[in-house]
Parts: sequence; structure tokens; C-alpha cells
Amino acid sequence: MKTRKILKNKYYLYMTEFFAGMSVMAVELAASRLLAPYFSSSQIVYTIIIGTVMIAMALGNIWGGRTADKNPDPDRLYMRLIIASVWIAAIPLVGKYIILGISALLVFTVSSNLLTWAAFCTCMVIFVFPLFLLGTVTPSLVKYTVDSLDDSGKVVGTLGAFNTVGSIIGTFLPTFVTIPAVGTSVTFLIFSGILLILGIIYFVSEKTKLVKCIVSAVLFLGCSVSAFFDSFAFWESNLLYEGESIYNYLQVKEDEDSVILSTNVLFGVQSIMKKDDSLTGMYYDYALAAPVMAGVCEKEEAKILVLGMGTGTYATQCHRYFDQVSVEGVEIDQKITDLARAYFCLPETVQVTTYDGRAFLNVNRETYDVIMVDAYQDITIPFQMSSREFFQMVQEHLNENGVMVVNMNMHTDKEGNINQYLSDTIASVFDTVYTVDVTGSTNRELFAFMGEKPLAQFQEATEELSDTGLRNMMETVAANLEQYEKGTYLLTDDKAPVELLGMSVIDELIQNEVGYYKKVFEEEGVGGLLDSF
Repeated sequence: MKTRKILKNKYYLYMTEFFAGMSVMAVELAASRLLAPYFSSSQIVYTIIIGTVMIAMALGNIWGGRTADKNPDPDRLYMRLIIASVWIAAIPLVGKYIILGISALLVFTVSSNLLTWAAFCTCMVIFVFPLFLLGTVTPSLVKYTVDSLDDSGKVVGTLGAFNTVGSIIGTFLPTFVTIPAVGTSVTFLIFSGILLILGIIYFVSEKTKLVKCIVSAVLFLGCSVSAFFDSFAFWESNLLYEGESIYNYLQVKEDEDSVILSTNVLFGVQSIMKKDDSLTGMYYDYALAAPVMAGVCEKEEAKILVLGMGTGTYATQCHRYFDQVSVEGVEIDQKITDLARAYFCLPETVQVTTYDGRAFLNVNRETYDVIMVDAYQDITIPFQMSSREFFQMVQEHLNENGVMVVNMNMHTDKEGNINQYLSDTIASVFDTVYTVDVTGSTNRELFAFMGEKPLAQFQEATEELSDTGLRNMMETVAANLEQYEKGTYLLTDDKAPVELLGMSVIDELIQNEVGYYKKVFEEEGVGGLLDSF
């Protein structure tokens, strides 16, 4: 092994181990945020990321140990750190294009579990190589730090401790500091920059490979500058805001008649504000049937609770059409509430609590005439807000003749789908359940209450509505309401496989959407596919 002066300072080697462990965890957490806008932030995606990281680290440990025995040249280790740093720095710049490219390719080659395969292949392409290189750090450092068998246990233990402490900091720092403060892209750059500095310090101290260090630094700076001028939704030209919070990727865009919030790059509208204060044409309009069923028009004071407030589309509509109601919202993401005030004209009279919806019900003793559950985003369905125990809590917080309305998206007629599970679970708690499909979308609204009075007074209350647009909407709902017959599917706190159920539905929806183009591709190839657009 070549003798390097800097290696005589074991604290430098320990710091190498410390920052390598920190960077692995930081990249893993940033990876979840890079993938979430495209594949959701479900447990399935987290599992894929963790599994991919473990594969890369295991292979790196094996290969690093073997190369350290055969050719224990520390130059190789620190050059691997530099290569890993430049690769990680390039992820914010090229990662989104790789994600879209892999997804587009798999659309035409995979017939089931598309998002699962796309997320897995993306992780393999983007993250395995740099994390494989970081996996070689520990066995290599053992080779350089252990002087004799007499202190080998102490040295290896110290290396492990530095790696573990670095990993702990690398777990908390991105989640609570860098990602909310400066975003995912800069988080990648911060930790890749640390690795780059470690490598450059080594080579500068030994006055070797300085040209490679300069080239690496230039590449890093190029990736850093380019990443600042790019976005997740790089094809969008009408964004009012794009950013991140602890929980979500956030995108506010504007067209001629609306302002829209989306937490997903490729699809999904989480909230919308019509500039002319008209009905949205979406599921929010159908959900307005719940206050009518609950008889809020005849009450001097009525209370509505929205779990999953978003930017307040439903709350604003309730304020607009029902003067005598007070609306309260619960939203886990404070930054979404800030956007609601800044871009969506959420009334100041609407109180919003930053909390998890179920946790809020657990500590709140108020009762309500209407509780709107709107916490399901595409395939991101919080299991704690989909179980029988949760819906029992909702029922306990309703006044007499109160109504719960639930927005269920990704509607499908496939047996045993996620909406069937949710509906059966709700029907196991409430006496009466009705559903209505939202025209032109995959949303379905579910209304649940005890007894029959809310439905009985719905038609009479609809006829007395003064707003023509709202009355017509309620007549549409009434004409399409279907009573739901309880089945045997059940979600509980102990067993609620909502991620797998949701992934199955979105996979079916994607396959239905691309079916025509897959047929063209199979029959006419790429040329025919391009001609079809």
C-alpha cells in the first residue's frame, strides 16, 4: 500500500466514514422526494428505495473489501468518492428525464405493476452506482486504519460508530432542515459537495491527480448551476409557484379561468379556485350535497369540518353557498395552508389546524354537522384514515343527522378494489351509505349517515336552494345517487393494505389510457407511434 501522509491522521479517516454514512442516508431520503412527484410517496416506493440502497451497499461492501485486499491504494478510494459526488450532483439535473424516459419505455413493454417496475428501474439506474461506490468506503478504511490485531476491534468499532452517527445526522438533516429550506435538488448538491471536498482535500494534500480534481469540481459546479434553472415539471410554462415542504412536492399553476394546486408532477388536481367564483366542475361540487343533506340551510349555525383541507376549495364553496356555516379545516402540511392564503383566497374566517386528521379527531371534542374526508391523493392513501377505527371516530364527531362525505378517487369496477374496501369499511360503521360517480373523472363521492333522515330531507332542501347553479348540481347528485350494499371487505388498523390496492387501480387506469398507443406501437412500431400523436 502506498504511504500517504494524510492517512496517518486517523481522524481524517474517521471523518471520511462519518460523511460517507451521512451522505448515504441523505441520498436515500432525497431519493424519496425525487420519486414522489412521479410515483407517489407510498410505502411501496419507500420499500423500493430502501431495497435498492441495501443492494448497492451490500455489493459495494463485498467489492470494496476484495479490492482493498488486492490493491490497497487509497487513491482509488478517494477517486471513487469524487466520482460518486459528481454522479449525485448530476441527479437533480438528469434524474427527472431518466424517470420520464424509463416510464415511457415501460408503458409499452410492461402490462402490470407499471409504477412498481418504473420506480424500481429508476432507482437501479440513478442510485445504485453512486451508492455502490459509497459502499466500498468502510472495508477500504478498515484496511487503512487497522495497524495490528491488538486494536482491530477498537478501530473497527470506532469506524462503525462514526458511520452510524453520520447516518443518524444524514437521516434528520434532510427531512427537517435542507429539503424544507432549500429543496431536494440543493440537498443532493450539499451532500455530494461534502464528498467532493473530502476527495479534493486528500489529493491536494498529496499533490496528485490535481487535474482530475479540477475537472470534477467544474462538473460539479456545472450540475449545480444547471439544477437551479430546471424544475420537476420542466414542460410547464405557467407555474405561479413550485417548491417543496416536509410532506409534498407543491405546484401552483394558472390558466385563463383557474388556479390549481398539484402535488404530483404528472397528474392530479388537489385543489382548484375558479376565478369567476363558479362551481368547479369537479368532485367538490358533488360533495356540496352533504351540507344540504345535513339540513344546514335550516340551522342558525352549522359547523363543517374538512379533513385534508388542501388550499380550501371545499371550505370556500361552503362559505359561498351556505351563509350560516362555520368551516374548520385540518391540513398536515403548513406550506399548503400558506399557499391557500397566498394564491387561493381562502377566507380568513376559516380556521386551519396543522395536524394529522385522525390525530386531530383523537384530541378534539367538538361535533359537526358535516365532516368531509378528502385526504386521499392518487395512490397516497394514509392507512390510519382508511380503517374502521377511523370512521368510528368520525361518526362519533357528527351531530344528530350529521353527514360524512368522502372523496374516493381512482374509481374502477374491478372486484376487491380500494374503493370497495373503503365503502365496505364505512358501511360497517354507518347505517346508510350512498355513492355518486363524478362525471368525467375517476372520482366517486360517498355519503354516510345514521338513519334515513338526511336523505329524506335532501330533495326538499334542494328545491328551496336559491342559487340556480347549486340547485342544478344537487339535482344531478340526487338523480345519480346509488345506495351502497355492504360487502365483506374491511380495512382495520391492524390490516389495511391501501398501498397495494391503490397501486393496482392506478396500474389499471394507466393501462386503459395507453392501450391505444400500445396497439399502434405493436403493429406499426416507433414510426407509427410518432404519427399517431
